[in-house]
Amino acid sequence: MCGNTDAEIRHIYEQWHACVLQRDLDGVMALYDDDAILETPLILAVLKDHDRGVLKGKTAIGSFFAAGLRDAGNGLGRWYRTGTFFSNGRQLTWEYPRETPDGDQVDLVEVMDIERGLIRHHRVYWGWVGFLTLAPALNSRANKAR
Repeated sequence: MCGNTDAEIRHIYEQWHACVLQRDLDGVMALYDDDAILETPLILAVLKDHDRGVLKGKTAIGSFFAAGLRDAGNGLGRWYRTGTFFSNGRQLTWEYPRETPDGDQVDLVEVMDIERGLIRHHRVYWGWVGFLTLAPALNSRANKAR
């Protein structure tokens, strides 16, 4: 796997965030490789017919984002970040910290493997505030499965 240019990495970093804020599904999906993988526990809360927090392929990932971007009341919409990101030319990482100038928000770490200027594998790690936000939806899902 060869490295990406600094411009390609910065493009993903800036555009992914901007497109999510603008609820621009086409813009978000343009950043993903056709065979991309997305891993996040939010999949279980958003897509009721999935039993794993892993989606494979742009179509499945697009369905997840379409559903998630439609739900403005999901409590996940503050999206403050510091502007700091880390990359080695192949992997891009940044944080949405819990503590913000306006109080607590859902705390996430985004980790993306980038190939040919596109997201190939995207993993989202949740902090304790994020976990507490997800817990009711996941608990409700577990109770319905019984």
